[in-house]
Amino acid sequence: MTEAATPKLSKWPFFVGDLLLLAVAAWIMARSPEPFRATALFFLVICVGAGGWLCVTPFLAEHRAALRLAESDALATTIEQIQNIRGVSEKIAIATAQWQSLQEQSAKTASTAREVAERMTAEAQAFTEFMQKANDTEKGHLRLEVDKLRRGEGEWLQSVVRILDHVYALHQAGVRSGQAPLAEQLGQFQNACRETARRIGVVAFEARPDEPFNEKTHQLLDPEAKPPPHARVAETIATGYTFQGQLVRGALVKVQAPAESLPDTGQLTFEEES
Repeated sequence: MTEAATPKLSKWPFFVGDLLLLAVAAWIMARSPEPFRATALFFLVICVGAGGWLCVTPFLAEHRAALRLAESDALATTIEQIQNIRGVSEKIAIATAQWQSLQEQSAKTASTAREVAERMTAEAQAFTEFMQKANDTEKGHLRLEVDKLRRGEGEWLQSVVRILDHVYALHQAGVRSGQAPLAEQLGQFQNACRETARRIGVVAFEARPDEPFNEKTHQLLDPEAKPPPHARVAETIATGYTFQGQLVRGALVKVQAPAESLPDTGQLTFEEES
């Protein structure tokens, strides 16, 4: 295709007009006194602006002509490309058919993958349920074992308390017998037993005579009996015990009323007998 030549525009008339306008502007500057007046300045700006416009006008005209020529060339190229669209459309039709076939295969693959995922989910859920049941069963066995251990610990603790009660009663009997060597030997035996029990967490304690009665650490032989107000400990019948810092049993004591509440006829003693 032969390219059309860009038309040329003669520029010398525009340049001549530009020079004339610039000469007029120079004449105005030469003939006008300083400072410039508004009228002279106005005509000076008009001459310079018009000269600049005349200088640019031929180039603008050539640019517009070149644009029109480029548009005509682009239109011709577009027509040629439109003629090639048919071949491209046929290729697109073939690619579309292939794409549809590929899409069908992809749909089948996705369906198979979905079925596999559903089966895996079902198997995972079944395995989770099995593990949950096994965990519950194991927890039940552990709970039974813990209950057995607790019952065994309670029975063991009661046995230790009974043994220490008998040892304390034996020591008190030795003290009341009036035989100092026997009382001393029984005291050493009691201390050895208490030291052994202390190593496993069982600590025995006694109430001091004339100590104020404390319902938290002291108790009477009769659980339903109430001590008089401001009662004091008269005698320790059986020691109290703590296990690993927790109170197991308060000390069994006999109590007496305070001295200021006793009548003049004699000392009134409040005692609880077993």
